Amino acid sequence: MLPPGISIFGPRCATFDLGFQVASTLESVAQTPSKILPQTPAALTGVPWYVWSLFAAVVSVVIGGYWDISWHMSIGRDSFWTPAHMAIQFCGILAGFTCGYLILSCTLGRDPALAAASVSVLGFRGPLGAFIAAWGGATMLTSAPFDNWWHNAYGLDVKIFSPPHVVLDGGVLAIQIGALVLIASARNRSSGVLRRKLDWLLLMLGGMITMLALTVVWESTYRVLMHTAQCYRAVAIVVPVVFASFARISEHRWARTIVAGVYTAYAMVMLWIFPLFPATPKLGPVYQRVTHMVPMEFPLLVIAPALLLDALEPRTAGWRKWSKAAAFGVIFLAAFLAAQWPFATFLVSPASSNWFFGTKYFAYFASPNGFDVRHLFVPIDYAAFGFWMIMAEAVLLAILSSRLGTAAGEWVRAIRR
Repeated sequence: MLPPGISIFGPRCATFDLGFQVASTLESVAQTPSKILPQTPAALTGVPWYVWSLFAAVVSVVIGGYWDISWHMSIGRDSFWTPAHMAIQFCGILAGFTCGYLILSCTLGRDPALAAASVSVLGFRGPLGAFIAAWGGATMLTSAPFDNWWHNAYGLDVKIFSPPHVVLDGGVLAIQIGALVLIASARNRSSGVLRRKLDWLLLMLGGMITMLALTVVWESTYRVLMHTAQCYRAVAIVVPVVFASFARISEHRWARTIVAGVYTAYAMVMLWIFPLFPATPKLGPVYQRVTHMVPMEFPLLVIAPALLLDALEPRTAGWRKWSKAAAFGVIFLAAFLAAQWPFATFLVSPASSNWFFGTKYFAYFASPNGFDVRHLFVPIDYAAFGFWMIMAEAVLLAILSSRLGTAAGEWVRAIRR
């Protein structure tokens, strides 16, 4: 009998024995239960289908929101099943089903590649943007029967911010953020041509978000209010945050300008298209003769500060974040004020009463004594303390909005799941 460790087959057999022992050890380790470490998200080779789906959902609600406002100005409160309402609710349905499928696919392990780019929430797995947008879709669908009951119980909405609309706006906001996170995470995992394509898609989304943001504050930015401080305070709240965030998220040199350009082009196209369709008021009192759909107003000139800020961006590369936010907030408001204030004078005058600028259209309920019908601004005492206090608030809010946008952009820029 040979001593232990000695083989009659020489060194080759010793090597074989060693290999067999290593293989056995690896097999036993593989069979031992252990916690699987999360994988690094794989690089993408094409635009994922769910990115297009969420982008389509945002476009649907932008069109539906514009359509619904035009419907109310042209026809009045109608049934819940108007095409405008269907376009709005389609956003929630599409986002809900898309994100629900993504979450279930990741949770059940049917899509390993997607699971590698997912997070865990309450035992479910899915992309972070999918969880955010899914909540938004559920919120939007919840608001639908609430809004219908509200109108049946209390009649017409006096303001945009009725309780059901606040719920709806919260859902729309969540879907926007979810779409932004999904597209940004896909962009951050891609390279080359695909990365540039997704970056452009992000900027297109930014234009849609700008449109929705300015629709929310539309009651404060109507042309007869463009010589009031409230108008500029409203814009200072919602626009700088969008511009600053997309300037940080996107890799394009002129990100703000593109976002503002998308918003401007969309608003102008809708302004020109909607009056082509016939409409008749169904509610009274009817003060204006309406035969076609009444559009919203000419887009605000936010492209002016966008161009200026993009031109100044390279000069502020080494600035501290708060210093840059302060400078850009003030510059945004000053540039917007310099562009919009004189342009508002033109919009209120009879000279703009044509199809191009769209000031010849009035809602059926517009009073003959209204400021817009008489081509007048809402009177403001510019020497009053209140006017300058609100302007000071606008400056402060523009700075805070810019800083918040930069912080949000940095967070989104780093997302990969």
